[in-house]
Amino acid sequence: MRLNSKDTELRERARQVIPGGMYGHESVAMLPADFPQYFSRAEGAYLWDYDGNRYIDYMCAYGPNLLGYRHATIEAAAQAQAQHGDTMTGPSEAMVVLAENFVSMIDHADWAMFCKNGSDATSMAMVTARAYKDRRKILVAKGTYHGASPWNSPGLKGITAEDRAHIIYFDYDDLDSAREAFRKADGDVAGVFATPFRHEVFADQFLPSKEYAVGLRALCDEADALLIIDEIRTGFRLSRDCSWSIHGVKPDLSAWGKVLGNGYPISALLGAEKARTAASSIYVTGSFWFSAVPMAAAVATLHEIRTTDYLERTVAAAEALRAGIASQAEACGIAIRQTGPAQMPLILFEDDADMRKGSFWTGTAARLGVYLHPYHNMFLSAAVTPEDVEQTLAVTNEAFTLLKKSLPTLPPQTNQILAQRLQMRRSPS
Repeated sequence: MRLNSKDTELRERARQVIPGGMYGHESVAMLPADFPQYFSRAEGAYLWDYDGNRYIDYMCAYGPNLLGYRHATIEAAAQAQAQHGDTMTGPSEAMVVLAENFVSMIDHADWAMFCKNGSDATSMAMVTARAYKDRRKILVAKGTYHGASPWNSPGLKGITAEDRAHIIYFDYDDLDSAREAFRKADGDVAGVFATPFRHEVFADQFLPSKEYAVGLRALCDEADALLIIDEIRTGFRLSRDCSWSIHGVKPDLSAWGKVLGNGYPISALLGAEKARTAASSIYVTGSFWFSAVPMAAAVATLHEIRTTDYLERTVAAAEALRAGIASQAEACGIAIRQTGPAQMPLILFEDDADMRKGSFWTGTAARLGVYLHPYHNMFLSAAVTPEDVEQTLAVTNEAFTLLKKSLPTLPPQTNQILAQRLQMRRSPS
């Protein structure tokens, strides 16, 4: 696969008119040079860059692609609504239908509110929790990602201490630490954020214990504070219900995004009856939050979730891919760690402090037409076929073979931005 000459041109043009040339989580600044920044189109499980190179995509736009890019049913629903209007002076009937359908699918939910991004939904959850009993303190597990607003952004440049004055941190999957955070709050806990499993960059993913999930629910009940599950990444990838339903835990609020419109921009806050008055009392809005086309797409997406085997097919493909990669790594004598649910995999290499192995392997795969990620959890869509998995494994096998040959002379990581991020992660907070 040839180098991305058109992509290089676009990056140069972008640097003239966009600060840093690119920003946010989709920046490839920390990725190997073989990764394109810009894409011309997408279909099913595939992406094409501006040089015409095709990639089997295992990032799914960092999550939103659940059923396949340009899924026919979703596109038809969106286009049908577009014929009548999108962003209007008020919402369409699709908003009511979407709320009815969504609430009917999620066991803890009695109402729904819609917005655009994950950060919108988690911030709305925070404000609702504070309005519930007019309290201030929000408890958040250290290092967990809940969006990019001032109160939760992982980057501190431009953020003040006052932005986080009422955030109290505790250790994930540690009930004693959570209890201590409640004690520090001294009766002023508004809400507690929880991710269904730990899925941070550069670190192995892991599922919390049932004791932790049940214990957080109990602590919130004792304090009459709201338990908030952040389903932005995990929603409908682990379950057709709230992810902690496997533990018998019902949150008071849950934040959803990414997959809700299968790529159309929409996110949501769901809530239990006890939080309805609080949600009604806050002021939250956005000019495009009520647009009809994404809501029509979301109605169609939820229908596919309810009526098809999308999840079972996704898990089957993911488990086949995980097993194949494990076998290849073992055969090459290269130690890797595959963590998290198979449909949201993270692959890290042993003895790879500067990520030179992971960067080489994923960079080689990208050059050969498979888009994997060296340090962020990946996502599989229901559009990935057994043939796609077979093609992917042919590429990953070649990448392992080339890595094994290169290991004795593999140079240190030269990506300075990545090196700085890794150093920041190791430094005491």
